Amino acid sequence: MIPEEDPGQVERRLKAVIRGAAKGLPGIHVGVRRLLLARALAPLPGHERLAESLRTRASAVLRTPIPITASPLYTDARLYAERGVPIVLYGAGPRTMLEANAKRADENLLMEDLKCATIVVAWALSDLLSA
Repeated sequence: MIPEEDPGQVERRLKAVIRGAAKGLPGIHVGVRRLLLARALAPLPGHERLAESLRTRASAVLRTPIPITASPLYTDARLYAERGVPIVLYGAGPRTMLEANAKRADENLLMEDLKCATIVVAWALSDLLSA
């Protein structure tokens, strides 16, 4: 789900697709039960300075341009955003979910990547605290 989508509409469409897939198949009954209905994390005013500082510092530390992008990850940070707190997610490690084996038993993070992320975050915080 992307920030522009309404969670209720997404849920209704998904239920229709699931039910439609089983429709007309003898002996197949489908039940759909909601476990969680969450809104996507969306940018709020006030995140810009931190996001730009992280982008600038990450680009310098990693020696490659780092864009500010959205990510299709589930995060509890959305709960803070729903209460009006500007949120920026910055992660250490591989650039893709596949490279990190994300959400699997062998998910991993190299110590060098953790070191670089620590430097980026410390540098960005220094920027914000000295402004």
